[in-house]
Amino acid sequence: MKRVVAPPGYLPPISYMAVFFEQAEIHLLNDSHYQKQTHRNRASIYGANGKLNLSIPIEHSPSNGRRKDREVLLANAEPWQKNHWKSIETAYRSSPFFEYYESYFYPFYTQKYTHLHTLNTELIQTFFTLIERPKAIKWVAFNPEIHHDCSHLLIAKGPQPPTPHYTQVFENKHGYINNLSAIDLLFNLGPETATYLQKLVNP
Repeated sequence: MKRVVAPPGYLPPISYMAVFFEQAEIHLLNDSHYQKQTHRNRASIYGANGKLNLSIPIEHSPSNGRRKDREVLLANAEPWQKNHWKSIETAYRSSPFFEYYESYFYPFYTQKYTHLHTLNTELIQTFFTLIERPKAIKWVAFNPEIHHDCSHLLIAKGPQPPTPHYTQVFENKHGYINNLSAIDLLFNLGPETATYLQKLVNP
């Protein structure tokens, strides 16, 4: 069976986390190129007014050429961390498990990061640690003979892979929203997140 590989995403969607759920290690591509308007630097959460997209500003490439994901720098002159945390806190303060996990995520929005991939990989590892499925990160070059590339799961626009219904904070106002950031799942389901992902992988 081929190993799942993908670039690192920012608070990636449920479908992305699901493909790594049963992997002993998370294999991330060290030779992939950055693409705009993807979940590499944006996450979708459930806000009071419906789907809310959080986007991390990045530094422009000096040559305007193609950059590898591992070369992308954060534009920290903008107060994106303060804004993102305020949005996350507002969205999930009333969720069943936000207070339980809050202290694990807050440091990511106060500590300064220079590279997008560092922030993303540490957030991914934190998520799996919190659901008691800790995983090491391994950077690999894509090999079509042994790898199954799941980069498409970071596409932010267009149809999304289906994720089964679970109770969401503002569902009574705007209905169920499919395939949001996995933190939506975590803050709403808490310890049952692993069970949900297990069923998604093996229905």
